[in-house]
Amino acid sequence: MNRITMAPGLTFEETMSGHFSLDSQMPERGERLGHREGTELALHAKIQIDDMNAFLADEHHHGKLGGVVDFAPLGLGLVILEGDFQLFSQGPGAGRQMVYDALLEYGHRRLFLHGVKRVHDDPGPDLWRDTTTLYTTLHEGVSDAADIIGAGVLHLGVAELMAMLGTLTPSGRGDLATVADFGRFFFGELWHLYAPWVIRRESNA
Repeated sequence: MNRITMAPGLTFEETMSGHFSLDSQMPERGERLGHREGTELALHAKIQIDDMNAFLADEHHHGKLGGVVDFAPLGLGLVILEGDFQLFSQGPGAGRQMVYDALLEYGHRRLFLHGVKRVHDDPGPDLWRDTTTLYTTLHEGVSDAADIIGAGVLHLGVAELMAMLGTLTPSGRGDLATVADFGRFFFGELWHLYAPWVIRRESNA
């Protein structure tokens, strides 16, 4: 009989929301239009890391993304049929990015939500903005190569961040050590990215 060995894993939930418009293809402009129109989009993400060791070894640090999307002009509770999450994958230049990709069910149509947090060593203390701001586009199709039909910027507030930390839960053969491994990776990457700016600032003081 073959034994199925479950690896140490982790799950957590994250809710981000912000102004979003179907009249823009650019996130920043969509945010402004959405604010004017009074339209917001919320991503209620459920992230599953099945194998923490494989996740840490993977250069893109993939996890599974599930959950629902609320956007009143299209409907509430749009189900994420399948999705992909990347934590600190290689971004433009020396930066990193967090990527949220979700295939949505909308009646008989398929829509694709693509969001990116741009995490990089900018001049200035922008750590909070980088890790809590999701530049988001909505596509008519099954990938981010399809036509853009809407855009906006989602945010993770302090309350939502604290709620997210409270949902970190071991899965499979995971335990509190698995949660600690994730925390060390997450904050270690932030130190790697932002310590050079801190050192330069202190050197020039």
